[in-house]
Amino acid sequence: MANPAGHEDRKQEQLERRRVSPDGAAGLTTDQGLRVDDTDNSLTVGERGPSLLEDFHLREKITHFDHERIPERVVHARGSGAYGHFTLTESLADYTTADFLCDTSLTTPVFVRFSTVAGSRGSADTVRDVRGFATKFYTNQGNFDLVGNNMPVFFIQDGIKFPDFVHAVKPEPPNEIPQASSAHDTLWDFVQLQPETMHMMMWLMSDRALPRSFAMMQGFGVHTFRLVNAEGRGTFVKFHWKPKLGTHSLAWDETQKIAGKDPDFNRRDLWDRIDGGDFPEYELGVQLVAEEDEHRFGFDLLDPTKIIPEEEVPVRPVGRMVLDRNPDNFFAETEQVAFHLGNVVPGIDFTNDPLLQARLFSYLDTQLIRLGGPNFPQIPVNQPVADVRNHQRDGYHQTKLHQGQASYHKNSLGGGCPAVGGPGSFTHYQERVDGEKIRKRSESFQDHYSQATLFWNSMSDWEKEHIVGAFRFELGKCEHKHIREGVVAQLNHVDHDLAVRVAEGVGVEPPTDAPIANHGRTSPALSQDNAPAESVRGRKVAILVADGVDSAAVGAVGDALTEAGAVCEVLAAKDGHVQAANGAQVSVTRAMPTVASVLYDAVLVPGGEASVRTLAQDGDAVHFVAEAFVHCKAIGALDEGAALLERAGITGVKTSEDGTVEDAGVVTGRGPGGGFGAVFIDAIAKHRHWRRQKDHVPA
Repeated sequence: MANPAGHEDRKQEQLERRRVSPDGAAGLTTDQGLRVDDTDNSLTVGERGPSLLEDFHLREKITHFDHERIPERVVHARGSGAYGHFTLTESLADYTTADFLCDTSLTTPVFVRFSTVAGSRGSADTVRDVRGFATKFYTNQGNFDLVGNNMPVFFIQDGIKFPDFVHAVKPEPPNEIPQASSAHDTLWDFVQLQPETMHMMMWLMSDRALPRSFAMMQGFGVHTFRLVNAEGRGTFVKFHWKPKLGTHSLAWDETQKIAGKDPDFNRRDLWDRIDGGDFPEYELGVQLVAEEDEHRFGFDLLDPTKIIPEEEVPVRPVGRMVLDRNPDNFFAETEQVAFHLGNVVPGIDFTNDPLLQARLFSYLDTQLIRLGGPNFPQIPVNQPVADVRNHQRDGYHQTKLHQGQASYHKNSLGGGCPAVGGPGSFTHYQERVDGEKIRKRSESFQDHYSQATLFWNSMSDWEKEHIVGAFRFELGKCEHKHIREGVVAQLNHVDHDLAVRVAEGVGVEPPTDAPIANHGRTSPALSQDNAPAESVRGRKVAILVADGVDSAAVGAVGDALTEAGAVCEVLAAKDGHVQAANGAQVSVTRAMPTVASVLYDAVLVPGGEASVRTLAQDGDAVHFVAEAFVHCKAIGALDEGAALLERAGITGVKTSEDGTVEDAGVVTGRGPGGGFGAVFIDAIAKHRHWRRQKDHVPA
């Protein structure tokens, strides 16, 4: 199989030996290799008689089917995966002995799994939730798993609370409702009684919980890890993934509609991008803190509910990851991939973060029950490219034929092999620890509000509006008033104005004063409003047409968009084609009733008097444009196409009388020239025009 990236990939070479392709010339067999003459009819006594127990083919086929499913993950059950490669752009040899972080000439294969946390495998992609961002590096020294999320902090400080948190956020036990949603009483009851959740809840109520695409989603290692160099010196590190296309989100109303129109929205987007050669790309960055600076911050580096503000410790770009290959089989790869924070390589080690320490136990433990025993590392997607030699034997699903007498250490019968130690061996970081056995958290973990306030202060006005709306929606689903009151009381420690605005929307008495003053600090890096526009690569643009459309405009603007990397689809009332004003035929990609504006990033209405007149009488077309406007997407209209905007209720924006005019992401053009395509492309690249006045438009 050719490698799409053109580089040597030891992991793909390894997988190629395990791939099974259908052979049209080969006959159907049982699992034992026996040719089968009929697989449609059971063995019976006569045509209408009872089935016979001796029908081994029936029993084998049904038995295998009955055992096809394995337990789904308790969390992160809904996932999507892809292969790719990582290349180092700046060596970290001064800080670590991990070869893939030291040698810029290496290309390291990876497998990445993106996921939602709360829902089951069958839930929708676009729910309000944290997203998993887990990366398996198949390094020459063994597998390294960076098991992170798209948010840099977590709900709790100590892993002993993890079962409580997950039980609270999962569907409620009496009725298994709601699916994949945090908008219910048990989650918010947990929150109102656990102040340490407040920073994470601010992230969860922000647009970070509604990513437009996995290709437009940041990733974070969450914990503070430790790099160790050749001299044994340690350096604290936090890992960051930054998407090349920028960090962008959906609108809340939009996500709910997408869940009905296409519940596989993010999964489909990832697959289609890779299948079409538009490979998602991410920059790996690190925040490095010398050990002697561990206590110089106003928070504890071991606290997973805290970030290191980028203004205090800049993120240093060190590498590039490209996802360039879709899996061959979802179950065998995406579902069976097993991540574990304990999968480290020389030069990377842990800290005493109490959540990290619990995860080091939990991830291995869960793979044992999900994947049927201790030999899950032999599953192809989990298998390292580094050589594996040890004395582990037997157990469920053992696939290796171990030879020799000795399966123990030390031994003389096997020549003392495999030998212990040698170059590249993992050595644990030496750290002196002492103290009494206690159940008590450090006082340095007790500040639960200042970084939640920092996050709020750093948001733009439109981001704050979305956060308030999210809290109102979520708490509005809580039946118990005391829970709503408790959460508002917690929010009042974050920011008084936030608490008042939320209280006014959920039917509880607004607080009269703040227990603590807002400290006023900000971190501009936290706001998506500060994320630079990158490109229109992979953006989906709907072009609305009917008979009489200006085909020249469709072709010219469509070609410009495609050349810039966008994906254009021509939509009409029916499949097939429409007749252009000049008599040419314009091919239709999809029928408008089968799609919706929420599945696109922008909409274009070309000119053509007859076409626009027909579209203005089509409720689907009118709603398509109005809904795109309400969701703050770029809208383009050429010549007579502007009439459809007016029909959709879009007023109060400047439109063109001659040339090209852009106002709040609405681009109109009349007459030849004017650079319409370039202006429209720029409007799409800005992702959304969140400051647009849109309340007057029904959608």
